[in-house]
Amino acid sequence: MVLPGLTKGHLLWSPANTGPLTKGRQVLTVHDLACLDHPEWFGTRFAMWYRSIIPLLARHVNRLITVSEFSKQRLVELTHIPESRVAVIPNGVDQRFHPQSADDIREIREKTGIPSQAYLLSLSSLEPRKNLPFLLEAWGLSAPRLPTDVWLVIAGAEGKENIFRAMNIRSIPPRVLFAGFVADNDLPALYSGAVALVYPSIYEGFGLPALEAMATGTVPIVAHSTALPEVVGDAGLLIDPVRVEDLAEAIIRVVEDSDLRRTLSRRGIERGREFTWERAADSTWRILTEADAD
Repeated sequence: MVLPGLTKGHLLWSPANTGPLTKGRQVLTVHDLACLDHPEWFGTRFAMWYRSIIPLLARHVNRLITVSEFSKQRLVELTHIPESRVAVIPNGVDQRFHPQSADDIREIREKTGIPSQAYLLSLSSLEPRKNLPFLLEAWGLSAPRLPTDVWLVIAGAEGKENIFRAMNIRSIPPRVLFAGFVADNDLPALYSGAVALVYPSIYEGFGLPALEAMATGTVPIVAHSTALPEVVGDAGLLIDPVRVEDLAEAIIRVVEDSDLRRTLSRRGIERGREFTWERAADSTWRILTEADAD
């Protein structure tokens, strides 16, 4: 109600999935279409709101930006807008994310209570799409075949109840630590100390944790679907997010094969350099300038 009046005569950039419906001179950034593709993961009112407003806005605004080719295709298919109206601008990774010192890694392990130097990390909000029950089941299969000092660390805050549906977790396997919320400044060291990032999310519009892990030299294990393969490329292991055995075998492989870890770590650091916020900002500015001239 307020923004159309405040921006009268000017272009408005709405950077987070929603914007005023009465403002046509607008560029809208849509990060993913999860609410449209999987409304069952969200609270009823929240899902209904987004399922209504995103298609209306997509047809009404000047241009759209999204963060992956996957999200672009979903946006085009679900809203029936021309591909030419949608620009793909990948996210970037902050320069803080690079391999950290042994002292910094030791400090974050002590701070979060990680009981071992050997741990695999899962980092995400604890919500249905992140596939946590699947991860725990895969860990239950792989843990008995791993050295007894290897742990799974799950870091992340719980999703808000009015947005995300509750997850059904039946049991917790051994050697699992729920670290809770981890501050942004602690993430580079937490990634760096991990044997691998395990990120079997069912649905991602981009997948920033995978990119951050690669930039710190940590191997990502990710689902072979949605936008994650675009981010990871050949710098990680891709698994089927509905086949528990696939993830269990990938975990065992990455723990046991140090040569594989070194190869993928090197590729990940190199690939991470391709995704910068400066490049994202320049591309965004170009789209805004073009839309302002329309």
